[in-house]
Amino acid sequence: MKLSVYSEIGNLKSVLLHRPSHEIENLTPDLLKPLLFDDIPYLKTAQEEHDSFAQILREQGVEVLYLMDLVAEVLENDDLLKKFLHEFLSEAGVKTSHRQDLLINYVLSLKDEKTILDKLISGIQKTEVDFKGKDLVDQVSQDYPFLCDPMPNLYFTRDPFATIGCGISLNHMHTETRRRETLFSKYVFEYHPLFADEEVPFWYRRENSTSIEGGDILVLNAKTLCVGISQRTQPESIERLAHRLFQSEGSSFKTILAFHIPSSRAFMHLDTVFTQVDYSTFTIHAEIEAPLSVYRITQTNGGNSLNIEKEIVTLKKILQQHCEEEVTLIPCGGGDKIVSAREQWNDGSNTLAIRPGEVVVYARNYVTNQILEDHGIKVHVIGSSELSKGRGGPRCMSMPLIREKL
Repeated sequence: MKLSVYSEIGNLKSVLLHRPSHEIENLTPDLLKPLLFDDIPYLKTAQEEHDSFAQILREQGVEVLYLMDLVAEVLENDDLLKKFLHEFLSEAGVKTSHRQDLLINYVLSLKDEKTILDKLISGIQKTEVDFKGKDLVDQVSQDYPFLCDPMPNLYFTRDPFATIGCGISLNHMHTETRRRETLFSKYVFEYHPLFADEEVPFWYRRENSTSIEGGDILVLNAKTLCVGISQRTQPESIERLAHRLFQSEGSSFKTILAFHIPSSRAFMHLDTVFTQVDYSTFTIHAEIEAPLSVYRITQTNGGNSLNIEKEIVTLKKILQQHCEEEVTLIPCGGGDKIVSAREQWNDGSNTLAIRPGEVVVYARNYVTNQILEDHGIKVHVIGSSELSKGRGGPRCMSMPLIREKL
């Protein structure tokens, strides 16, 4: 498979998803904050909503791949399985050799690779294994229920990596609780037969020390990349990404627009602020219309140096400059103070384009959805009572691998 994503709206041909599973049921009120949730979803309904999402994509001719299927196929190789387990448990904070040995023996006793992965993602409780807790670390943390924490954020496949052109940014996640997620992507792109015949360029590496997340990366067109300087993406990461993109012969990108957005839960990523729904139409957070600090990054000196120019400019003006046509911005909730706040909280501006002028949206954002339809946008509506509790929308839940070029 040759990766190809040169826009946010080109006809979607292949996408990567993760269906939420038992990791959701290992959330408790005490774990919500450290595991980045605001409420506990009901798994049965969350899965039904996610299945509906996947089915809509299939009905529109999109190939739906599941992350865990690909990783399980990689881990059929015993050597890769053992290597993966050691990396995974180390990054899960399992530091003592006693705990590592205990968990590896337990996991290897499970029947197959998919069962192993499901257990690692769901989290491993002390009650599931013969855990004695003799070490000081064990005794100090004896009231904590998990030896290995659950990974409930994994159904937001947009963040661990980002497809940019013909390559990927394999990200270093901002929070420790999500850093293991990128390990799955690493094994897929380095070892899965789908990508064996392609040398996938890595524009960013998870081993880098500063954070960047896929929700902050939007591919405006084949020459322009938008990246948010946000709560979860640091400017150092954007510079590193720029150097790699500009120096590669396989990259067509000439400009990176770095948007400095507020560091808050409501503005978590750039794609919670705006997403593209048609050639020159975007849905936006109403509060982002005021002038922003935007850093225009281009290459100079044969790609060895970066030229960085700061502008205080409106979102509409900077998008028009790079779309090269008149731009329409649709405020979430129509700009109404109460409706906008409510629907923005439920990711009303976080849409997934299947093709130009056709997007997937959450049902609960009915005001914004109607406004999109009034602007000629076709909307595919999915249930969202439970999926939305993770604070992410249809774009967050999907990672395009192939889009047709515009």
